[in-house]
Amino acid sequence: MANLLTINESDFDDKADDSKRSSYTERSAARGVLLDQSGKVYLLNVSKHSYHKLPGGGIDPGEKIIEAFKRELLEEVGCNGEVIQELGKVIEYRHFFSQKQTSYCFLAQQVGEQMESSLEEGEIAEGMYEVKAANIDDAIRILEQDNPDNMEGKYIQMRDITILKAARKYIN
Repeated sequence: MANLLTINESDFDDKADDSKRSSYTERSAARGVLLDQSGKVYLLNVSKHSYHKLPGGGIDPGEKIIEAFKRELLEEVGCNGEVIQELGKVIEYRHFFSQKQTSYCFLAQQVGEQMESSLEEGEIAEGMYEVKAANIDDAIRILEQDNPDNMEGKYIQMRDITILKAARKYIN
């Protein structure tokens, strides 16, 4: 899978020391853009930290990447999705977790009706809830206007804008 972006602490702080990355734990995740039948884009508002993000999350041991993405769609926005395009991967060197996260990214179309989501306790505590952007350009605008109040949110904002822009190339 092609690399869309690599994010380092130095992207946000020019005094950052990116040399400690060799001790980071590794985490794999699956995430991406989910379109409903009318072309609206599912986003998650993380209200506690003033940003939006795309649905997705960690890949469980033994789980296939696309299976993890579909599971995350169901858990976070209550939708089944059919992958229509592989977009690439984003690598994040997350100093605040001493973690290297590789996100495998997709474009998907909603299949069937939306059901109730099943957010985790930590997601609920962060004030996370699902919203829909009118279209891909609106989703990009929403994320570009966000002002995350923590470093994790800043990474997510940069990552997810990149994913949205990669998906826009495949949307009519």
